[in-house]
Amino acid sequence: MKILKLLTSAAILASMAFAAPAFSQDKGLVGVAMPTKSSARWIADGDNMIKVLKERGYQTDLQYAEDDIPNQLSQIENMITKGAKVLVVASIDGTTLSDVLAQAHTAGIKVIAYDRLIRDTPNVDYYATFDNFQVGVLQATTLVKALKADTEKGPFNIELFGGSPDDNNAYFFYDGAMSVLQPLIDKGTLVVGSGQTGMDKVATLRWDPATAQARMDAILSSTYSDKKLNAVLSPYDGLSIGILSSVKGVGYGSGDMPMPFVSGQDAEVPSVKSIIAGEQYSTIFKDTRDLAKVTVDMVDAAMNGKEPEVNDTKTYNNGVKVIPSYLLKPVAIDKTNVKVLIDSGYYTEAQLK
Repeated sequence: MKILKLLTSAAILASMAFAAPAFSQDKGLVGVAMPTKSSARWIADGDNMIKVLKERGYQTDLQYAEDDIPNQLSQIENMITKGAKVLVVASIDGTTLSDVLAQAHTAGIKVIAYDRLIRDTPNVDYYATFDNFQVGVLQATTLVKALKADTEKGPFNIELFGGSPDDNNAYFFYDGAMSVLQPLIDKGTLVVGSGQTGMDKVATLRWDPATAQARMDAILSSTYSDKKLNAVLSPYDGLSIGILSSVKGVGYGSGDMPMPFVSGQDAEVPSVKSIIAGEQYSTIFKDTRDLAKVTVDMVDAAMNGKEPEVNDTKTYNNGVKVIPSYLLKPVAIDKTNVKVLIDSGYYTEAQLK
């Protein structure tokens, strides 16, 4: 009997020792609210975030709202009910979350805005994103480089597209781009043939490629029947593909009609392939793996009652307060340096063939 008891005790101790690490790794639930799966970049964001969170020992609840605002509100409410300790939110419309984030605040939940600023609420604690103004600067700079507009007089015909008016980032992208383009427009080196400038005229609701394509169709029909379009400022790869489809539809890319230089953002696979094929001119690479790590570092700090590392405390005023932010650096990609995407391990060579 003594031997049996000793064996039983040893077995219990062994099972406790084996189980202990699993319990110590359970650091609590983190809710991750993403806008949609219709864009490859948000799928990558979600996957990267969950991978790093699980490696750090957190339970996760990842939800995609498919660009449906009530759906996202309901998902965040459910995360609060489930007992999430931190919410990471990439909002569909950054102005619609005030009430649900007030609930989160009451429950003592920290809120991290992910890549899109959440506006008009005091209940956002931190913001993890890329330098969005610099994204626009880089987009415009690639077009100026392609046109040689900094050394040649032109005039070069350009059209401007903006992002979704309910996404705070869209204004940073546009303002960054116009900080480069406006002086050249004022000089007459660049000419916006349609006359459509300003986010009130060039915005693309929900970043919808079909909307961008339809607008490009209308501009080509009304403005470019007797002259050539040289460049298009596009803030996002999905819009770029729609714009390219439109211009190809009227003969660009064949005969004596070279493709206009078209910018983009997010280095999505169809656009990278298009760059390699000589159609889309450029995109902006934002390594979501790095953004995921920065965000999870914020989660770790918040969970432990510490102040997360930030590198910007001035730029992002959400209408109520300035949100402490961490900004990562974007990278411009064109045909000359597309290998960066492979060398960094972001894509394999096979994915881009």
